[in-house]
Amino acid sequence: MHTPSTCHALLLKCAAECPAGTAKRWQEALTHTLHVPHTLQTAFTRHAENGLPMQYVYLRFSKATNVHNDDCAALEKIWLAMTGHTAQVSRLQEVMHLDGQHSDTPMGVHYVVETDPEDGWHQEIYKWYDEEHMPGLARVPGCLVARRYLNLDHSPRSFACYDLHNPEVLSTAAWLAVRGTAWSDICRPHFTNTLRTMFQNTEPHTHD
Repeated sequence: MHTPSTCHALLLKCAAECPAGTAKRWQEALTHTLHVPHTLQTAFTRHAENGLPMQYVYLRFSKATNVHNDDCAALEKIWLAMTGHTAQVSRLQEVMHLDGQHSDTPMGVHYVVETDPEDGWHQEIYKWYDEEHMPGLARVPGCLVARRYLNLDHSPRSFACYDLHNPEVLSTAAWLAVRGTAWSDICRPHFTNTLRTMFQNTEPHTHD
């Protein structure tokens, strides 16, 4: 079905370790498919929650863009032809983008929390994210950028990600204080299908 949706980024997920430069070559192969300026970010871990390697590749658009779901399928086929590995491409609709107070600090890791709110809890959890949780985490020293997206194509639908100076940021008193609020304790038990992944950034942001 040829369904367009406005999105702010595309996310490719691949459960395999690919050679350095693969994401850049994939980006270059998309010149006839994507006509909007975009940035490339790649992140990798050898041990996701399921113990398997996982690579995330983001194409973030300079402006909101209509992308069809069959375009995503075409991009998956290009990745498969290039690497021999299957991939899942999703359209991400940005809900929140907050720059941290130390945006000139080198980015070391990329932390992602994906979840499906329990039925009846979407409104409360999204309100918590937007009014308390993400603004609070964005102010933590070492948090460079905090973003929240809705995944338009695949579960988990709620997609929050953080560019951090280093993984130790998650264990600081400031970060734990934001995670440990009364409102957090109300919302978090109603997360389902939750994935929490700490990635290393493997390539710098590059512009098309």
